[in-house]
Amino acid sequence: MVPVYTLTLSPSLDSATLTAQIYPEGKLRCSAPVFEPGGGGINVARAITHLGGKATAIFPVGGATGEHLVSLLADEQVAVQTVEASDWTRQNLHVHVESSGEQYRFVMPGAKLSDDEFRQLEEKVLTIERVALLVISGSLPPGVGTEKLTALIRAAQQRGIRCIVDSSGEALKAALEPGNLELVKPNQKELSALVNRELTQPDDVRNAAQELIRSGKALRVVVSLGPQGALAVDGTGYVQVVPPPMKSQSTVGAGDSMVGAMTLKLAQGASLLEMTRYGVAAGSAATINQGTRLCSLPDTEKIVDYLSQN
Repeated sequence: MVPVYTLTLSPSLDSATLTAQIYPEGKLRCSAPVFEPGGGGINVARAITHLGGKATAIFPVGGATGEHLVSLLADEQVAVQTVEASDWTRQNLHVHVESSGEQYRFVMPGAKLSDDEFRQLEEKVLTIERVALLVISGSLPPGVGTEKLTALIRAAQQRGIRCIVDSSGEALKAALEPGNLELVKPNQKELSALVNRELTQPDDVRNAAQELIRSGKALRVVVSLGPQGALAVDGTGYVQVVPPPMKSQSTVGAGDSMVGAMTLKLAQGASLLEMTRYGVAAGSAATINQGTRLCSLPDTEKIVDYLSQN
């Protein structure tokens, strides 16, 4: 298997809790919080580990929240390479309301990264072995402009590192600039923004994804379609994989689980169909769990079996 690394520029320590109902001004009594690692690349590395693969998460850590994050990853046996940051790692809060089944996600701004801290992260990335896969996932923290992301991807590609990107907005645009990405996973809205037009007709999504392939931006584009699964396109064709009808507890972690599963399959040299099927299965497996839970291997394999028969 090809080695896999992930880069998270805006990691977080996520706490999830349960409360009976939400109303203003009163004290809302909550259950004891469950702490989990958070941040795009970190969750991708965790998902790969849950699925029996290996991945190393590269990210900045600061303060007690950063130390807690590193210890949680050690508990899950996820390999890490960290850079000390002066700003404390942010902490996010997920509140599940029992009476309504609603979820509230309070997301704090990422910790600021100085030029020197970013340079240290870049050095770690550029020592990765050739042909390895590097997943860059999540948002950009304050202090990191999109041009830095573009330059980092260029430098990594020049060293023979194959890049996978899961981001949004300006960061996603900047990541596509160097071209030749191994895999990119926009949702329909993000894809629409990339091609600068509404995607309303049945073929629009596929055509837009094929545009990214033809223009050399990426070798594979997987468009996540929520409950409709995913549409995957490469230079040879396309596949759509629709997940089984299942009761969704929470969509938190579904996207990261999907990227992790697809990266694992890419590292094993799988076909476009096999990669997408595994991705959709892992994404669906993550929705069965409450809170910030990712996919589990038994759930993912059960769904893959279902998808292979249908």
